[in-house]
Amino acid sequence: MTELDRALNSTMAVLQKVQPGDLDAPTPCASWDVRALINHFTDTARWWAGVVSGTSEPTDADYTAGDFVAAYEESARMAAAAFEADGVLGRMIRLPFGEFPGAAVRSMAALDQFAHGWDLARAIGYPGDLDPELATELLASARLAITDGFRGPDGQAPFGPVAPASAGAGPADQLAAYLGRPV
Repeated sequence: MTELDRALNSTMAVLQKVQPGDLDAPTPCASWDVRALINHFTDTARWWAGVVSGTSEPTDADYTAGDFVAAYEESARMAAAAFEADGVLGRMIRLPFGEFPGAAVRSMAALDQFAHGWDLARAIGYPGDLDPELATELLASARLAITDGFRGPDGQAPFGPVAPASAGAGPADQLAAYLGRPV
């Protein structure tokens, strides 16, 4: 199972715990509530699939207006299938911020999906100690790939400044802190 598959599964496990009353709850990302977060990571999974296949078209769909678990399942299948296509991992893929090998893009997608699963867990009071082995792998990659140029205020940059993590914080919390989330 790839790191993307594991990230998608981890986020799905949290998403399945969301209740309708949770949708207006705040998240660790100050500019999003749970509804906006679910819509974002569901649409982003589709976006990753589109970037890889060359059919990227962002939407403004409100997946929370219907069966958001089913919508995410479909988005996750699309993303996983796109990265499983022949030759994708070795091909160069253009993103808005540069061109990268498909294997690196798949890692970015895994980090994105896993981090938003952590955000969702925190927002709904679900344990944030998601897949410690995967979190450790993603943190090692993030430390190499995320420079200060990608950091800034919430809503203006992909990542906030590195936040402190308490002594003894688990790997997922350490990753979230590195990505700028309050832990």
